[in-house]
Amino acid sequence: MQDFPPVVPDFEDAAVATPTSRAAADVRPDVPRHPRSRGDFSHPDTRSPSRFLLWLLRQQRSAIVLLTGVTVLQWLPGAVGPYVVGRIIDDGISPRDLDVVVRLCAVLLGLVVLGAVAGVLSHTLIVRTWLVAMYGSTKLVTRKVAQMGHVLPQRTPTGEVLSVASGDADQFGGLNELLANLAGAVVAYLVIAGLVLSTSWQLGLVVLVAAPLIVVFALPLLRPLQRRQEAERSRSADLTSLATDIVAGLRILRGIGGEQTFARNYAAQSQLTRSAGLSAGRWQAAVDATSVLFSGLFLVALTWLGARQVVAGQLSVGQLVSFFGYAVFMVWPIQTFFQSTQKWVRCLVSARKAIAVLEQQPPWTPPAEPLRLPGDGVLHDQRSGFTARPGELTLVVSALPDDSAALADRLGRYLPAEYEPVALDVEGVKGRAAKRARAQQQADRVRLAERDRRLASGSWGVSLGPVDLADVPLTEVRRTVLVSDAASVVFAGTLQELVDPHDRLTRAEAEGVLHAAAAEDVFEGLPGGWQGTIDERGRGLSGGQRQRLVLARALGLNPPVLVLVEPTSAVDAHTEALIASRLADHRAGRTTVVTSVSPLLLHHADRVAYLEDGVVAASGTHEELVSTSAGYRSVVARALDEDGGRPAVAGETEHAVGGGEGR
Repeated sequence: MQDFPPVVPDFEDAAVATPTSRAAADVRPDVPRHPRSRGDFSHPDTRSPSRFLLWLLRQQRSAIVLLTGVTVLQWLPGAVGPYVVGRIIDDGISPRDLDVVVRLCAVLLGLVVLGAVAGVLSHTLIVRTWLVAMYGSTKLVTRKVAQMGHVLPQRTPTGEVLSVASGDADQFGGLNELLANLAGAVVAYLVIAGLVLSTSWQLGLVVLVAAPLIVVFALPLLRPLQRRQEAERSRSADLTSLATDIVAGLRILRGIGGEQTFARNYAAQSQLTRSAGLSAGRWQAAVDATSVLFSGLFLVALTWLGARQVVAGQLSVGQLVSFFGYAVFMVWPIQTFFQSTQKWVRCLVSARKAIAVLEQQPPWTPPAEPLRLPGDGVLHDQRSGFTARPGELTLVVSALPDDSAALADRLGRYLPAEYEPVALDVEGVKGRAAKRARAQQQADRVRLAERDRRLASGSWGVSLGPVDLADVPLTEVRRTVLVSDAASVVFAGTLQELVDPHDRLTRAEAEGVLHAAAAEDVFEGLPGGWQGTIDERGRGLSGGQRQRLVLARALGLNPPVLVLVEPTSAVDAHTEALIASRLADHRAGRTTVVTSVSPLLLHHADRVAYLEDGVVAASGTHEELVSTSAGYRSVVARALDEDGGRPAVAGETEHAVGGGEGR
């Protein structure tokens, strides 16, 4: 497929032309334009679920037109075949004319071959359009995740985002097949109706009226089916979120004995999801049963009426056989109408979730006159009074880890996570109550987005040298100030890709960052060395090994300003002592900020800032603060007590309790 994978421009290009302001791209001729012939997924229409689905269909309109034509040809033999069989009986078998039988059998064989070829082409095109739509939708969500960054999980539950990128994207993949099959069914239905009308206008009216009436009778069942499918989709997303949290924290759960508690929670949520699935399944079965029942009644009625006209001499035997064939075949178009309606309902449910993710926009606005950040300026936070001098290793100590983590977020221009994300659907209500609940959710999302925009606009309050971070494009802030915290993860791939994701380091430099992070044992114990494979989230590694690889990756990026949040929380005292001494040497001459209460790190700090209630209460060297600040002494002493008050011992191994390493 020359148009696979679908083109989804990166988020920097998309930020110029958002879904709400498409014309903005026209005023930026420097933005690269991508060829629309390959399915340009740049600007999704998020005004409503139905508009979004129609937009998806438009992305492959030429392929869908071809698929629809081929599908019509696939349905045509089934619609015309009974007519040919009736002609064989009346014009060939009854008058014993073998030439007519042979000629019409050849026509019937041609219809069969046409249907077979069209079926193969139809399936090929269905797979093609399904892949383009599914991967295009997945890439749209991926682009939105990259565009929103840390803000997205603060607005939308992670499980919902994962469900949109996987299950809902799969629903969108089947949207093109739905349209093609529906078109084929309609054409087959009209062909049969025309053939029947040409033979018997009474039976033709039955065919024309019966199918729409059957669909109308089933419509009342579709609305409760949609509500129950929404509930099932919501609970499935909740289950995905819970499973993600459990997998991410499994090692810690084992350390504190919390496996059973989370297992019970997962089992309870599984039962809720199962209950919602059963409820949706019952209504699905009711719709399917209605389809089969009405289709069967239609088959019986059409055959009975045709038989009566044969008895009355109004129809021939061949025509009766044709009518019976029409009636049998009409079961499939009618059931296709039902299935298409049900699939459209499921797609609407998925589209409502998708647009709730895709319509979100990042809160940051580019500065009108962007400045450049100096790499060697003084880093200063107005809110806390914290200052990091250029080229020094500065430790941040706080009795409340949340205060130091909040400071690290501000230094990297990350918005605070002070609220719960808004769900994408409602449960337990219907009708006007459901509409009001959805409107309230939309209002909550708008309120949170406005709050983020308000926080991100104006002066940020953190400056590097004379420049406030708000006066610099966010991409430059990210390149200059790197924040590496406990949430940083290890991705699947080779050790080289993990330590040097941008392929910038020489072999000596890569070995240097491994040494600085005391992570040589990972290289030595991994089959294949630098090309050794690491599983997703580093499942084959211990907690301390993962933490040290994350540290090595941060050091390998070599930013002018590096902010590390508790970089040694999962390692033992001996390894921590190695990291403390090597980190100071490796980052010599560059600004480094570390939040930690570890005495081993504090001894190597050029300067220490002690926070009380989020504000710098004292600053100086570790020795100065120990002798002058009672609060600082208390925090450091408590850290020593929690660590057992023991010095680093050569050869000591990392422990497994609380997420540490066990070997």
